[in-house]
Amino acid sequence: MIDLRSDTVTRPTPEMRRAMASAEVGDDVYREDPSCRALEVRAAAILGKEAALFVPSGTMANQIAMMIHCRPGDEVVAPKDAHVRLYENGGAAAWAGVQIVEVGAAGSFDVAELEAAVQPDAYYLPKTRLVVIENTHNRAGGRVVPHETVTRIAARARTLGLALHLDGARIWNAAVASGRTEADLAAPFDTASACFSKGLGAPAGSVIAGSQAAIAEALRLRKRLGGGMRQVGILAAGALHALEHHRSRLASDHESARAFAEALGSGNGLVCELASVETNIVIFESRRLSPADLAARAAERHVRISPFGGALMRAVTHLDVSRDDAARAGAIVAEISGAVPT
Repeated sequence: MIDLRSDTVTRPTPEMRRAMASAEVGDDVYREDPSCRALEVRAAAILGKEAALFVPSGTMANQIAMMIHCRPGDEVVAPKDAHVRLYENGGAAAWAGVQIVEVGAAGSFDVAELEAAVQPDAYYLPKTRLVVIENTHNRAGGRVVPHETVTRIAARARTLGLALHLDGARIWNAAVASGRTEADLAAPFDTASACFSKGLGAPAGSVIAGSQAAIAEALRLRKRLGGGMRQVGILAAGALHALEHHRSRLASDHESARAFAEALGSGNGLVCELASVETNIVIFESRRLSPADLAARAAERHVRISPFGGALMRAVTHLDVSRDDAARAGAIVAEISGAVPT
């Protein structure tokens, strides 16, 4: 089975399993787990922040960030189709008590759109407190937000008195695709989240990174959300192994995604914009078959892909899928759809 539903479906490598099995552990609620602390120190250094906190998921990291920066009733400006609005089960409203205001398109927005979204200072209006940027942007097909755009938005946000948070679930992919370090990408932001269980292939976990003060508050909020775990070093060791050994191979996943898209083609059933494939995510349109039907038929041919809303489909490459696997999967999907590769 060639499973392209997400880069979260990977299995730990033998080396990762050995690292996890031999991990030195302690009670992390008491902050006594050495493996977890080592991961947090290393992640903070890579992201260029003073400190970091291990959390079970990227969703929790993002929720904690909004709770740090906002008060209930505030507004958060985010790109259209942001993960914090679509895929966190209403957590922004339920936990942080904030409203998400979406702007822009294709995973990005400009300074003018930010300015238009910021509420005037009036007692009867919600207070705009935070700007969230998602890099890479999932719904936009893993697109990398141009760093120049981020820099301009951040500079204007500062003059408007707004905080900034980076949803960097796939920041590792963004770094490879852009040629910039993760620290460069995270530098304009007060806080940043990063995920170990997506592109890096660890079994679980994310971090939120920021100043010492922000992470001290994040620790309190993690406890409130039920994210305090005990001998978590078993998971942290897998994440640390991924951080040190799997970042260097991410370019291979990007090549595999392009191979899938090239084999898929664009013809009388599928539409795929090759230029939009920047990292490890391929979004394409199924015009002849319904996405559910195409996914079901592909599964019968041992290829798993995901319906992605409307007529859209998504395929995500990862360390358990080779370039040849990806190309073969693309050809199978094209054959099923009746597309003629171009």
